[in-house]
Amino acid sequence: MYKIKLQDFEGPFDLLLFFVKRDELDVYDIPIARITKEFLEYIQIMRMLDLDTAGDFIVMASTLMQIKARMLLPKDENAGDEEEDPRADLVRRLLEYKRYKEMSFKLARLEARQTKLFNRANFKYDDREFEEDEDEDILKNVTLFDLIASFKRAIDKMPRIKHHHIEKVPVTVEEQMKLIYKKLEKEGKLDFYRLISNMRRIEVVVTFIALLEMARSNRISFEQKIPYEDFIILKKAS
Repeated sequence: MYKIKLQDFEGPFDLLLFFVKRDELDVYDIPIARITKEFLEYIQIMRMLDLDTAGDFIVMASTLMQIKARMLLPKDENAGDEEEDPRADLVRRLLEYKRYKEMSFKLARLEARQTKLFNRANFKYDDREFEEDEDEDILKNVTLFDLIASFKRAIDKMPRIKHHHIEKVPVTVEEQMKLIYKKLEKEGKLDFYRLISNMRRIEVVVTFIALLEMARSNRISFEQKIPYEDFIILKKAS
């Protein structure tokens, strides 16, 4: 089975920002207990998918648990109002990361726009024709954690197996990649939930890893009309 490095996608701060955005949380008042629980659940899913759970994710999990423990301790009455919130350092780092990420995204868009321009002398152009369609961001800005959320929802809906039987994996990542590409050649695009509708749990896992590998090699892209729900798989032009 493939082992996909998370550095090819996103890191621990991206996962925290994903939770903040999804649940519309106040970044200055993060519910540490709930976020820690979900963070650990996502790490377990990454391990189930045989993703390379990078050390940074483990460090972040430890940090969250440490903050959670500190928040459970009784406050020092002698410290008064000067005692700093245990979450304060994490919030500062998260906000700083968010600023850098947003700025890098803006610079990348400016660079992409600039590569499309080649001005003739004394030629005027209208900037408006290069403005991005805001609705496009909703469809194209799909992160690894959006995909994992959809994968988790699909797995949660599957019936629980009370008796575990050891069996050989019926498909390989390579086979599923070929199957996906063949379907894309025929249909142009695929709904993830429809793609896995008749698959067993292990086949869903292998298929999801195949999708990540195809995305990493720039063979497919993803769109998501409703955040954190089903997503569409698109074949990229050769």
